[in-house]
Parts: sequence; structure tokens; C-alpha cells
Amino acid sequence: MDATKHNEPPLQAGQPGNGTGHIRVADGAGIAEAVEVLCGGGLVAVPTETVYGLAARADSDDAVAGIYRAKGRPDFNPLIVHVPDLAGAERYAHFDERARLLAAHFWPGPLTMVLPRRVDAELASAVSAGLPTVALRCPDHPVMQALLVASGLPLAAPSANRSGGVSPTSAAHVAASLGDRVRLVLDGGKTHRGIESTIVAIREGGGWALLRPGPIEEASISGIIGLRDGVTTLVIEAPGQLASHYAPGKPVRLDASEPGHDEFMIGFGKVEGNVSLSETGDLAEAAARLYACLHLAAASQHPRIAVAPIPHSGIGAAINDRMARAAA
Repeated sequence: MDATKHNEPPLQAGQPGNGTGHIRVADGAGIAEAVEVLCGGGLVAVPTETVYGLAARADSDDAVAGIYRAKGRPDFNPLIVHVPDLAGAERYAHFDERARLLAAHFWPGPLTMVLPRRVDAELASAVSAGLPTVALRCPDHPVMQALLVASGLPLAAPSANRSGGVSPTSAAHVAASLGDRVRLVLDGGKTHRGIESTIVAIREGGGWALLRPGPIEEASISGIIGLRDGVTTLVIEAPGQLASHYAPGKPVRLDASEPGHDEFMIGFGKVEGNVSLSETGDLAEAAARLYACLHLAAASQHPRIAVAPIPHSGIGAAINDRMARAAA
């Protein structure tokens, strides 16, 4: 077993060109500096309970354009707008009874709702990527909440990494991926959930769709608002729907019981590897460690990656979704 199993690459603060000189501790002074950058239209990487987000004020076309430039993100891919509470969200979208029920049960938390956008919503048009909807989330992280309250701004915040790459769960991951493309990185430690929010679309006239599996399971949602409809669409309605996403830059082989001679092995449960998502087979731990393990695999000298089988039950559905897109 690799001695680095539960460690991440060391953060070499101040190393020229890697952007780490912009990292600040997410204390009062760091948050105040971040608010100044955001109000001025700049970009700030900030921790949420899921992954680190690349935040910009969502009411500014120029600021949102900065996100697309920094990430190299296709402009047909919508952005999630973060708000401090339900009252803030209702300024930008129409909420029906089902959406309010979901907000009451899961906000603040890792649930994003795609809802009909209000005509008078003071948001950059790019956050909706030309669609009549907007994706909204109320995050459950003290740093992100502090930024939302102190700035008084809605914040667009996709994952703080180059588009299509592995999502960041630490400040070091952000610095390695974005470098000087981001003005400031608030270091709030490793993220807790480690996997992006569940995204649901609430359809006008009834029905709903699961656009991206995540920490909140489909069964928990259907238990509140009923079973989802079977209608699917080829339109990209929310982040994380591209066929190839979360890619570590190397070929990925799934459901591997053992590694090939040139493969970095990501283990799970009884299947050992260079690193393990969870030696005890705990799916919550596996979700929290998913991207950290992919970052280690990407940084290794092995040209290929193998991943042990992961159950599809519960949050395992979200883990397998991310792995399938990483391997595409």
C-alpha cells in the first residue's frame, strides 16, 4: 500500500506561478478581503460543504464572464447561483409548493433546484445560458454563508477548477488547477461532503427531473414531492451533465478488482489500492475522498487509473455517476 494513502499533495505556499500566494485563511480578515474582491467584480475561490466554488457576483455580466474565462467553460453550460436563504432565492425564481417543501427540508444544504427564472431577476443572462430557468442553491457552509451575507450579492459559483477537470476539495487543489486565474482563495480546510450538490429540475405544471445525483438521494426527494417523471432532455440544464467531466487527464478503468502493471489503483472496501476511497466500504467516506483520490491518481507517475467496484445504492449512485464521466 502507498504510504501517501490518506494524504494529499503538500501545499507549497508562495511557490511562483501556482497561485498559492493568493491563499488566505477564511477568517474575518480573509472574508472581508474576499467581499471587496467580489464587489469589485473579481473572482474568489471559496469552500462550500460540497467542493470549492469559483465565486463571482451573479448580477454582473462582466464578473460572470470572468468565471467562464478562468475555467475555460463552454458558455452553454449554466451556472448555479448561491443565495443565503429561501427569501433570497425567491427574488430570482418562481417557487411552487413542491420547491418550497424541498427548501424547507434540505436548505441550507447540498440541493440545487432548477426553477423558472423571474422576468425581473437581476442576474446576468449567462448564468442561465439562454434558458428560461435558473439553478439556485442555499449552501450550508459558514464561509460561503458569511460571504453571501456580508456582500449582499447572489454568487455564481461553479467548481473552482478548469472546466472538465477533477473538482477541488481543498485550497491546494484550487491553486494547482487555476493558479493566477483567481484573485483570492479562501482556505477553509477540506470540504465535508466532497461531491457536488444534487440537482433537480422542478417542471412547471407538474413533474420533476433528477439532473445530477449527489449527496441528497433521489428517494429522499421523492418521499417529499412524489416520484419523478420519466421525461429526459438533451438540453444541458445544469452543471455536471456533460458526458465527459471530472476528468483526471488519464484513461480510467472502472470496476477493477486489481490494477494492471501501469495503473494507479483506487481501492474501495476489501479491494486494496495505492489509495482507498474507504477501507471499511463506507460510501459517505468514499464520496468525501473521491476527488482527493482522483487528484492523487492524476499526480502519480502511472499513465492509467483503475477504480474498484463501488455499490450503486444510496450515495454510491452519485459516486458512480462522477466516475463514469471521469472515464468517458
